[in-house]
Amino acid sequence: QAKNRTPTTIDTLGPLLEKEGYTLFYASSKKNKVLRLIDMVIACFQYRNRVDLVLIDTYSTLNFFYAVATAWVCNYYQLPYIPILHGGNLEKRLKRQPVLSKHLFTRAKCLIAPSLFLKEVFETYGYTNIHYIPNSIPLAKYRFRLREVTAPRLFWLRAFAEIYNPGMAVAVSEKLQQTHPNTTVLCMVGPEKDGSLRKCREYSKTNGLDVQFTGKLTKDEWISLSNDYSIFINTSRFDNAPVSIIEAMALGIPIVSTNPGGIPFLIKHEKNGLLVNCDDTHAMVNAITRLVNNPEFAKKLAIQARKTAEQFDWQAIKEKWIEILRT
Repeated sequence: QAKNRTPTTIDTLGPLLEKEGYTLFYASSKKNKVLRLIDMVIACFQYRNRVDLVLIDTYSTLNFFYAVATAWVCNYYQLPYIPILHGGNLEKRLKRQPVLSKHLFTRAKCLIAPSLFLKEVFETYGYTNIHYIPNSIPLAKYRFRLREVTAPRLFWLRAFAEIYNPGMAVAVSEKLQQTHPNTTVLCMVGPEKDGSLRKCREYSKTNGLDVQFTGKLTKDEWISLSNDYSIFINTSRFDNAPVSIIEAMALGIPIVSTNPGGIPFLIKHEKNGLLVNCDDTHAMVNAITRLVNNPEFAKKLAIQARKTAEQFDWQAIKEKWIEILRT
């Protein structure tokens, strides 16, 4: 895993499968996009006689073309492969690159959709060999603790990229500091991706906002840090089934999130969290204020969210993976 990036599904799934007795080889941790692509292609060639199956993290960004290239090599060497679908905007690739999509997806052994949202999207485009296997967490590592939601102490966890709209979190904090001037704080955890972190830092400094930027932290580090905060906010414009939200549910942090893609399949409004429209800063401020003004309601959401998170425990998910890998 690269030092300064968010772990992928393979980064987390791989070690779990290794504990179940599977042998895995990984590619690639290189930061440079061209070198990463070359490393992936070389790895397929290098291990072509040593592996039974290739798992391909498949995204909607430019990384989509990594998956296409890897699949081409797998087809050339007759290696079975399974794309693991990510990103709430993968439909864009189905629309804009139908030929490449068909090459990638129809020749796969099967497709793995971590959300029912993506499963429905792909079925709409005629793909049928899709299995729903949600992202998992080792639930025992997440100590559930009800928060005292008496102030807008906000926690944001994501890579700093425009698709995750970190600027909205800063804007929300700015508005809340006008109504809760002495108690509003925001902690933003995650690595820089496209200059968004720099922009958020500069805006916060210029406007005197109480925002802490930690950069990328280890899981143990950010879980420990999250104990100082009472509300988890997610501001993404495109999304699927983010592990960060599942983790917040497991920890007992009440959640306010935007509602793109697969998020409404995960968060049920007013049952295990609160949802607002993408880019609607005013609505998110109101939702956070609602939790601060009604701490018992916030606790109720957190309890239901924990029950949701329990469905994503690795112990409950692993048999689905084992069944796929055995066939």
